[in-house]
Amino acid sequence: MKISKVYTKTGDAGTTSLVGGQRINKDDCRLEAYGTVDELNSQLGLLVAVMPDGDEKVMVERMQCCLFNVGTHLATDLATTPLYPSAKLPEGEVASVEQAIDDMIAAMPPLDGFVLPGGCQAAAQAHVCRAVCRRAERRVIALQKQAQVGDEIVPYLNRMSDYLFVLSRKLNFLARHEEKKWINACR
Repeated sequence: MKISKVYTKTGDAGTTSLVGGQRINKDDCRLEAYGTVDELNSQLGLLVAVMPDGDEKVMVERMQCCLFNVGTHLATDLATTPLYPSAKLPEGEVASVEQAIDDMIAAMPPLDGFVLPGGCQAAAQAHVCRAVCRRAERRVIALQKQAQVGDEIVPYLNRMSDYLFVLSRKLNFLARHEEKKWINACR
């Protein structure tokens, strides 16, 4: 796909178009959902920039590509426009994320308490991504109350946030950065 012009001025009045051309307000629940997915993808880009090379980095980049599919899916009103094949997650994507989670867990000591977000820079960024991913999941669930959304989208985002949590632990483990455990000091 060739993009020759970035600005169109068609959104200057507070609307944008969905896949298929339908115009909606920029504060619409649908736009909030795929906009948050876009924000997540940008945060993942920052994570990739500070991560060491390896299988985990490849997986995060794969997730970024899959989030383009998710965003296109969410930008399609299925009541008026058929879903493009490029808007579908590849078959078995949730299972692939689950396997990656299991592989990371097997390579680390077991978790023995609640972990405070932070650690090395990459782990801290993974926690930011996890939190944005959870928000994206909530936005998609809100959209599901108004519109049809593919059954695979919420499980994928849910599993992705799990992956990002375990990834933060793995990144701290690889950096030999001890995780800080939550202590209820607020009493």
